Amino acid sequence: MRGLSWKKVGLGLLSVMLFILAIQLMKDGAGTIAPFIQGWFDVDNAANSLGLGWLGAHVVLSGSPVAAAALAFFDAGVIREFETFTMITGSRLGASFIVLFIGLLYSLRGHERLTSLSMGLLTFIITFSLHLPGLVIGYVMMTGQLAAPIHLSIGASATSVIDLIYGPIVGFILERSAGWLAFVIGVGVIMLSFGLLDRALPDLKLEATDFAQIPRVIYRPIVMFVVGAIVTTVSMSVSISLGILVPLSARGYIRSENAIAYIMGANVSTFVDTLLVALLLGNPMACTIVVVQIMATTIVSFVTLFILYRPHERALLFLTSLIVESNRNMMIFAGIILITPILLMLV
Repeated sequence: MRGLSWKKVGLGLLSVMLFILAIQLMKDGAGTIAPFIQGWFDVDNAANSLGLGWLGAHVVLSGSPVAAAALAFFDAGVIREFETFTMITGSRLGASFIVLFIGLLYSLRGHERLTSLSMGLLTFIITFSLHLPGLVIGYVMMTGQLAAPIHLSIGASATSVIDLIYGPIVGFILERSAGWLAFVIGVGVIMLSFGLLDRALPDLKLEATDFAQIPRVIYRPIVMFVVGAIVTTVSMSVSISLGILVPLSARGYIRSENAIAYIMGANVSTFVDTLLVALLLGNPMACTIVVVQIMATTIVSFVTLFILYRPHERALLFLTSLIVESNRNMMIFAGIILITPILLMLV
């Protein structure tokens, strides 16, 4: 087949296989590190778990492994339902820092600071504007039993196949290492799997002429929302789908106001890989938690998209321009996003 890179296909398949292996290792290793989590991090409430997820994503520069760890902790009984929900939310907040970091690198390479940093800041602020109201909706759904009818499962047969294939590998590792080490290995393997998936995706080579030929209709909010959701679903990485906005913005190919709905769509579909983790764990309540997360974020996104879009857009652009207008404002903002997760863990 022309245009088909078998190397990329192989990398894609390998990334999926490693992803499943990582989940099995994290699942079996999570229980053994429960005393460490409860003793050192003192995760007693939703604020603690929100801070843990946020800080964890900062440390590993990725939200997906932290979200997977949250579900593994829940499956092992380390944290409760809503603490799991907030830890996953924290992983999304921390992951948005990656796009801001990419923008900073572009500004250091000589690109104009406003265009380089504004897209990263916009991504960060939009993520907060969606997920923080989503916390309230999620709390209402989970405490009011509105999520009780939601049940997802990959089925006993699929679980048996996974156990048959990966059971001996996981058993071999567990026999020769401590349980906590198996969990750490699982985190490393899942990060490796995401890295391989990044390499398996087609290269994006867009020139200015390509953007000149794009119909204006694609920049309508609802269309950009769908595009953002699709790109994130296909790539299974919000870092990729949002990270490409920084160079495109820095080169003048896309304006900040055109990217707002795209970022919103990406924030909804970013839970696809987390839902897959929940299914692989075989824990119905873990699946329910992720589905509630998707529903809460979608509700906030749709209200914003169809009712509050223009005021929301003006507020976002004003706040972004206010932050980047001076080094003092940037330092204050950076201090807030770095200190807040630590403070949350101390509550």
